[in-house]
Amino acid sequence: MFVQQVINGLAMGCIYALVALGFVLIYKATEIINFGQGDLMMIGAFLAFTCVNFLHLPFFLSLLIALVLMGFLGKIIDRFVLRPLVGEPAFALAMATIAIGILVRSLGGMIWGYDTYKFSAGITNVPVRIGPWAVSSVHLWIMAITVLLIIVLYFFFNRTKAGISMEAASQNQLAAYLMGIGVKKVFSNIWGISAMVAAVAGIFLTPIQFLNYNMGFIGLKAFPAAVLGGFGSIPGAIVGGIIIGVSESLAGIYLPRGFKEVFAWVILILVLMIRPEGLFGIHQRKRV
Repeated sequence: MFVQQVINGLAMGCIYALVALGFVLIYKATEIINFGQGDLMMIGAFLAFTCVNFLHLPFFLSLLIALVLMGFLGKIIDRFVLRPLVGEPAFALAMATIAIGILVRSLGGMIWGYDTYKFSAGITNVPVRIGPWAVSSVHLWIMAITVLLIIVLYFFFNRTKAGISMEAASQNQLAAYLMGIGVKKVFSNIWGISAMVAAVAGIFLTPIQFLNYNMGFIGLKAFPAAVLGGFGSIPGAIVGGIIIGVSESLAGIYLPRGFKEVFAWVILILVLMIRPEGLFGIHQRKRV
């Protein structure tokens, strides 16, 4: 039972990690916390669902279409909502992302309805024997896709010109601008990539949970994962998501009823009391 719950938690932790990764990418580059990340995840899942179930397209083509559309949506949000607010207080930017999340969730309900749907995301759920344990193939696929996406993002940010430009802009926007890097374009690309990562998380969440317009609330679980790892650390987002997923899964078995839903926040409070900057965060001081 313990091992089975750890495996289940790893799969869910990978989903948390992907959503947290979206939080971190945007914050690292723009210092904006996108509270609508979970709702972008929901839209991405519904786009793939529509292509498969209504347009009868192959799953991998549907996945590609959903990613492209989500990339454009992320760029549109940056261009028409966030860019006009540049220079405004952080509170205004945070409220704008909350408004984006509410708007996206409402549009999702109006377009696809308020029912709950089943979507396999192209994965056949069969048990896989690993020693004495039977593991769901869905969980293995989720973990494999998460690892693959992390590797792709690592090479993108460290081996491509566009990725290095994004990394430079996240370190120092003014210096990047003076070196000839188009900071506005970098921000637009970051929002597009973040929306695409959210779509991957939403699409591969649906085989283990049902698809509905409220599934974006999982972003509230991924937010502690981002803070736990260190807001601004990509490895921290991955580790934080896995810690939250595994601990939440074990809490559902070994702790009284109700602890599973709040355990992520309990862990977050404990970690912040000991290390406020998170596990992988850098302690910084400001002179005033």
